Amino acid sequence: MKNTLKKLMPFALTGVISGATVFGASQYFSHENNGEDFSYFTTASKKSAFVGMGTAVGDDFVKASKATVPAVVTIKNYQDRATQRPQESDMFDFFFGPGNSPFGGGQQRQQQQPPKNMPSGLGSGVIISPDGYIISNNHVVAGANKLEVVLSNKKSYIATLIGTDPNTDISLLKIEEKGLPYLNFANSDLTEVGQWVLAVGNPLGLNSTVTAGIISAKGRSIDILSQQSRTPIESFIQTDAAINPGNSGGALVNVNGDLIGINTAIQSKTGYYEGYGFAVPSNLARKIVEDIKKFGLVQRGFLGVGSLDLSNEMQVAAYNQREKKNLKAGDGIYVTEITKKSGAEDAGIQVGDIITKIDNTDISGFSDLSLAIGSRRPGDKVNVTYSRNGKINNVSVTLKDQKGGTSSRSKDDLTVTEKIGSEFEPLSERVKTDYGLESGVIAKNVLEGSEMDKIGVVDNYIVMEINGKPVNSQKDVEKILNGYKGNVQVKYVDAYGRITTRGFKLQ
Repeated sequence: MKNTLKKLMPFALTGVISGATVFGASQYFSHENNGEDFSYFTTASKKSAFVGMGTAVGDDFVKASKATVPAVVTIKNYQDRATQRPQESDMFDFFFGPGNSPFGGGQQRQQQQPPKNMPSGLGSGVIISPDGYIISNNHVVAGANKLEVVLSNKKSYIATLIGTDPNTDISLLKIEEKGLPYLNFANSDLTEVGQWVLAVGNPLGLNSTVTAGIISAKGRSIDILSQQSRTPIESFIQTDAAINPGNSGGALVNVNGDLIGINTAIQSKTGYYEGYGFAVPSNLARKIVEDIKKFGLVQRGFLGVGSLDLSNEMQVAAYNQREKKNLKAGDGIYVTEITKKSGAEDAGIQVGDIITKIDNTDISGFSDLSLAIGSRRPGDKVNVTYSRNGKINNVSVTLKDQKGGTSSRSKDDLTVTEKIGSEFEPLSERVKTDYGLESGVIAKNVLEGSEMDKIGVVDNYIVMEINGKPVNSQKDVEKILNGYKGNVQVKYVDAYGRITTRGFKLQ
């Protein structure tokens, strides 16, 4: 047997890949922050270490696992059963399979609601500071009236939800404790396809599970967040490390045990691992939690263009047919419209231009553009390279928010509809007659995880009264709640004509 092993050793060493070290600063960390201090969360070294087949891979995985496991937690989502809406499909059913989403999903959820005092769903989270800040996914905490965090040592805490961002599926929680183990943020821009990674989380109720794989691709857009956000940012890290329901919100780390991503979804026909997992890059995740911690909400800059992804042949073909054009598929973003008073309009970008680069980042498709712009704040300047009639042009663009502003906003700056997460349309007289109502407005564009969403209101539900006062227009809602702080009572009618009164607190 020993002789056989000796004969096989030369073959085992064939194809050895040497380790490499990539130097360079991330473009993200070199962006100007207008003098603001975002140094709270700890950053890993800007050098990104890789492991080769010829190095002690097992030892590296052991070290990374020991560093990571204590900082990854279980998150238990408790919901009032009255707020659960079984008629709705789970947005993650497509990726986890019907009935196999992290929260039970689809028909299974209709038939089996959790017993009282039992969590409605289980997910994972990552401790990112010694005083108890925890990053996870928005869909892990959505709809919760209580969030319990369980450490790897089985200690349990009730967490405060600091904020969420449906656009990136990121959330920030806080538990009251000191001296906790935590993970450093690595520079996800420096990750490479083929790099070894570990996924750490709590899949299928199996606590503190570590799986290994490589980065399979970067900049993946899988069109999953568009179901919970009108302006999603999708530029996922794809990995073949085994990820299953319950891994959501857990850590994707390099062999140093540094955080390079937040595991978010799998693509599967069965609902279980089939080789494709997706994680939010750590650079984007860090920007989101910094904004939530400092401002209470995410500061997002917009370029102000309508876009066509030229790398998507189906989209190009459909656009050509619809608009009677003859565009060719390739790399870049074709500008289809310009928002009035936007940074793009101010800089002279026009319909028909093809955006090919943002600063030093090549823009091959929409995922590149959404990450390059979506990870910036209003007031940030970016250099846009675009082609017009075959000529390459460069222009500096000042990003703005959706209202055209260039400064940071806090919760106090939000409108009433932004604070409660819903817009409203007047109710027609016919609908009032059909439902036997004297007043009411129709809820529209209800945001996932918003105050209205938490009390069970979805698009097209009818809000009859707020704080005991009838409402017939969005102005009525704004008048009642403008400047108001305290408990809010909402009386509404669901799709089955049932009248419910629920409440939330505005601070």
